[in-house]
Amino acid sequence: MNEPVPVALVCGLYGRARAATVDRLLRRHPRAVAIHHAVAAGRVERVVRDASGVLDRTGVGDARGDATRTIGEDLLDMLAGPAAGASPLVIDLWDSIEPRPVAETLARTGRLRLACVHAALDARHLPVDICRGDRLAGSGQATAAGDRRHLAGVLVRQIEYATSLSLHEGDPEDADLAAAVLGHLAPHTPIVTTPETTVAGLDVHELAARVDPATAQLPADRQTGEVTTVVWHRLRPLHPGRLFDVMDELVTTTVRSRGRFWPANRHERMLAWDAVAGAISVTDAGPWLAALPEAAWDLVSPARRAAAALDWNPIIGDRVQHLVFTGPGIDRARICGLLDSCMIGQGDLLPGAAAWARYDDPFAPYRLRT
Repeated sequence: MNEPVPVALVCGLYGRARAATVDRLLRRHPRAVAIHHAVAAGRVERVVRDASGVLDRTGVGDARGDATRTIGEDLLDMLAGPAAGASPLVIDLWDSIEPRPVAETLARTGRLRLACVHAALDARHLPVDICRGDRLAGSGQATAAGDRRHLAGVLVRQIEYATSLSLHEGDPEDADLAAAVLGHLAPHTPIVTTPETTVAGLDVHELAARVDPATAQLPADRQTGEVTTVVWHRLRPLHPGRLFDVMDELVTTTVRSRGRFWPANRHERMLAWDAVAGAISVTDAGPWLAALPEAAWDLVSPARRAAAALDWNPIIGDRVQHLVFTGPGIDRARICGLLDSCMIGQGDLLPGAAAWARYDDPFAPYRLRT
């Protein structure tokens, strides 16, 4: 049986930064082959190259539906062609293609070994782009006419999912500022010159656990120059109406915020907070483990059980408020004060969850997805 082909995923909004990273990988590994899928005018073009130059250039399909799916299916077909003997196979993901769905698609085949997920970034533009509220269509980086994603949202998902990062372009000042921003967004992810591809193989379930709201390794309190990260961690439930009223200020006075929270009227369910550059998403992240019978714990992942154990309280279980806010010049006292004012007061604690369930739910129009 053939050994799985090692794969290096290279992602990022910045084509020149990705190309520089791919070139380094091709020079380091004589047997490496790189595949890039360019998305333009609703079409996908595949370019295959090695250290000697372009080997093949072919149109492979329509991106108007799902560019990620089109690319994933084509990559699997390539394993029987020019990519068959590659070591590693370097996949250069076009600008706004996100690495997670591609990694999970490839992992299901059993024919590939994910060696790294690398985000190649432009040091000049990163600190600005992370604050931009534009949609991808405005920058010409949408994968299809109906692509409603925001540029900054795609950028943070690329950064936070990656197992390594690199900075390109710009001067030392640009690099220092960009590195400071990355130190807050992805504090455990190394910044390297060339990604390593010698690891035994990455588990996509473990990669997902690093970013999924119920298990994410959230950043800690930190101050680096003008960049601040504030952690708000509490054990009392939040009044949904009061929280909804302050959400706009919390989101617009910070650049990136995420975490998990417990509104009083949703006693059984964890909600996930995900905001960047003024756009927020609130989603249902599943039940608190404290709301499940003990026998059901075996049905959740070890990472989920470990995260619950770290937050466990003998009275409320794993229910917790854990939100993290990052941005320049954040007023720590203001952020924490706003959130503290949203918590259920001592007088409201006595009636308990049955009474809290009757609170008006301003989040209901969001039709929280699971």
